[in-house]
Amino acid sequence: MNTKKALVFVVFTLFFMMTTGVHAAGTGDRYFVKSTSQFWKKSFQVRNVFDSGFTADLSEWQLKLAKVFNIGVTPIKKLNILSTTTTDSKTDVKPLITTPVNQIGWGVQTIYGSTLKNTLPSGGKGINIAVLDTGALIGHSDIKGQVVACSDFTGVFGFVENSCEDNNGHGTLVAGVIAGNSGADGKGIYGVAPESNLMIYKVCSDEGTCFSDDVSVGIRYAVDSGANIILLSLGSDSGSSLISDAISYAVSKKVMVIAAAGNDGPYSDSLDHPASNTDVVSVGAVDDKLLVANWSARGSNKVSVPYSRNYGDLEIVGPGVNIESISNHNNYVTSSGSSLAAAHIAGLAAKEWQANDKNPAKATREFLYKLSNDILPAGDDPASGWGIPQL
Repeated sequence: MNTKKALVFVVFTLFFMMTTGVHAAGTGDRYFVKSTSQFWKKSFQVRNVFDSGFTADLSEWQLKLAKVFNIGVTPIKKLNILSTTTTDSKTDVKPLITTPVNQIGWGVQTIYGSTLKNTLPSGGKGINIAVLDTGALIGHSDIKGQVVACSDFTGVFGFVENSCEDNNGHGTLVAGVIAGNSGADGKGIYGVAPESNLMIYKVCSDEGTCFSDDVSVGIRYAVDSGANIILLSLGSDSGSSLISDAISYAVSKKVMVIAAAGNDGPYSDSLDHPASNTDVVSVGAVDDKLLVANWSARGSNKVSVPYSRNYGDLEIVGPGVNIESISNHNNYVTSSGSSLAAAHIAGLAAKEWQANDKNPAKATREFLYKLSNDILPAGDDPASGWGIPQL
């Protein structure tokens, strides 16, 4: 196709898309466009920009246009929140209640151990925990005082500041486990680190779908905004280079990344991504008897060097069965899932943040190892890793 014909084709196609409504942001499938051209960014309504290209929601016409001009496009990987809202045994959710059954849940009590005697949960002051999830009900009295940031990466036109509405509920659950402060009336729940700061970043839709480009940009944004810890309670069966690169960026900036292992157990080597990534603290789930939940994902620890984090290994476990937390309906709910286990560990990391170390993220991760008590199966195993960290 010569230059003149190409120009005519582009003008005609773009005109057709605009006048017929074939292209509207958010209506197509998400793709990575391998071009840095400002023309194509504008034509395709760029969503997120990366070094080697950008992402956009492309219609069939735009895909044809990219093919005509030999522009490489690849589908963007989708992840999902590690749901705690289905009715099967691994994610049982009990009815909503207006006041908590226990202000200090068994999970927080287990993490604190004897240190909770005659005192209330505390700690995490000044530590920023970025929760990349479905958003959160930031007006809930139990976390209202802890939220310092709220942004949405999932909108039709991308990033929206001061917006992180949670119409799913998953993000609100994990936020309460981390930093519940009992509310203004002192009658709500306590999280593991009730003095920590919550940075709520909505990277997953109300249906629980998370595009890897939104997650990647969310991670980088959290790092650049001063996060100390990033919690990812989302996953998929295979990795994303965009997310892996973002995690590497976080680690290079001395930020700790924690991810839920997933709910695909008891099958071996069933850890989700990004929990499989060696730069990530991977967390499985136990019940109140410190038994690994049958559905908690298993690692590849059997074939790796013991007590050495390898790709696909389960690292540690946390309380994740029948955990009471806040709901996005401004009430309380009890649920289960590795997301909640990871939230407990994120809170503990904030509480025990090794701020005086040259690399506090690395030092805190190592401190979690020291706190970990072995549980059955014995040793560094696929079901429980190092064990459960307890004070």
